[in-house]
Amino acid sequence: MSYARVHCVGLVGVTGHLVQVEADLAPGLPAVVVSGLPDTALHEARDRVRAAVVNSGQRWPNRRITINLLPADLPKYGSAFDLAIAAALLGGAGELPLTALDGVVLLGELGLDGTVRPVRGVLPMVTAAARAGLDRVVVPAANAAEAAVIPGVRVRGVDTLHRLVSFVRDGAPLLEPPTCPPPAPPAGPDLADVAGQALGRRALEVAAAGGHHLALLGPPGAGKTMLAERLPSILPELDDEAALEVTALHSIAGLLPPEGRLLRRPPFQAPHHTATVASLVGGGSGLARPGAVSLAHRGVLFLDEAAEFGKGALESLRQPLESGRVRLTRARGGTEYPARVQLVLAANPCPCARPAGDISCECTPLARRRYLGRLSGPLLDRIDVQITVPPVRAAELLATGVPTESSAVVGARVAAARSAAAQRWSPVGRRLNAEIPGPLLRRPPWRLPPADTAELRGRLDRGSLSARGFDRVIRLAWTIADLDGRPRPDHDDVREATGLRTGEES
Repeated sequence: MSYARVHCVGLVGVTGHLVQVEADLAPGLPAVVVSGLPDTALHEARDRVRAAVVNSGQRWPNRRITINLLPADLPKYGSAFDLAIAAALLGGAGELPLTALDGVVLLGELGLDGTVRPVRGVLPMVTAAARAGLDRVVVPAANAAEAAVIPGVRVRGVDTLHRLVSFVRDGAPLLEPPTCPPPAPPAGPDLADVAGQALGRRALEVAAAGGHHLALLGPPGAGKTMLAERLPSILPELDDEAALEVTALHSIAGLLPPEGRLLRRPPFQAPHHTATVASLVGGGSGLARPGAVSLAHRGVLFLDEAAEFGKGALESLRQPLESGRVRLTRARGGTEYPARVQLVLAANPCPCARPAGDISCECTPLARRRYLGRLSGPLLDRIDVQITVPPVRAAELLATGVPTESSAVVGARVAAARSAAAQRWSPVGRRLNAEIPGPLLRRPPWRLPPADTAELRGRLDRGSLSARGFDRVIRLAWTIADLDGRPRPDHDDVREATGLRTGEES
């Protein structure tokens, strides 16, 4: 037999596609040709596979070998095809009876000594295999725990090519995925650590309950970073669908913990202010990798010292904030990653970072405006909650015996508010108030009475509030009502929402 075929999976973005790896051995000058739109890593697989086969004690066929990856018009990236190429090649040479691999997906990178090394993106690859109706997969032993989280798929691990050959030829057992439950992740920072900052805590709670974006302005040491870092601690755990999405993105980026568990906590990404556009939204040659905005999907993207970020980097976030997705186009095709995040911005009031009114501040009003002007109007217009965080007073910092609500207490209220919103908006296929289209909130039965929105409409007519801002205030009002356990917002909710939006006292 000079022809053999096995199954593998290729990734384009976060989506897996079933790939058939064909091997044909023909008489002629010994050579290995790889076709089917392979990238550089796949072209180099010829040398890796040859060394791995020989060092595993198998005979290398001195014939003209053609490796084809179907479908041929789908770009193939990475080294996860190595194991499948080796199996197809040995099957075509008559060294292996491939009956045992019928309907089995093979994934793994080969070392020159025949070891099977872990690869990125195993979770979405196994998901694609299950979606295609293949329920048996063989993956690197280090990826077995990650692959095993997909229900209904029988996962086995291999650590060497020799073990796979022994399984196919002699029926020797493969490695079982680990059965020990993964350790619980360490507890994160708690909201009880924040001294004072009643307005900041309220803004954080409202933002968490409705999925709203948040901007915190104020001097250094006021607690902006402390508040932002504790936002994930009051968010509910991810459900199964969201956890699979988040875990798949981290699998592609190679950031999963060794035990390969599903990520249930909302992710938190805090890139440095020198971050480039590519590091924020994704990029790279060949297959564009996910950036910080996608790695924060279903979680929090925190930009500390936001005014120090490059203008291009900040403006690149405007489209993902609206659509919840990032589309990256390259010469060989486009890649799309989910990017539904809560954006949190923190910035100082001026270059010297002293509080407004401080006599030691030498910044002119023009310098202050220019500094905060780095945060463009269109970007800030997409931020629902914009507040000024005042300096902490000594009485608040040194207070003892004053009970401070923990993340668990606040998180319970956030979960109840989100549950109420999800029940209300389930007929329109939405779950969070921040996701509700503005036109829906401006039509019966959800339109608020004119008396409750009179001040808001006045701001719109005067031009101090945009149409987008009007809709966002209404969404905030619904979130405030949900937190207070009321079915609809009233005038006081709209006033508080306006204050959270504009940074003015409500």
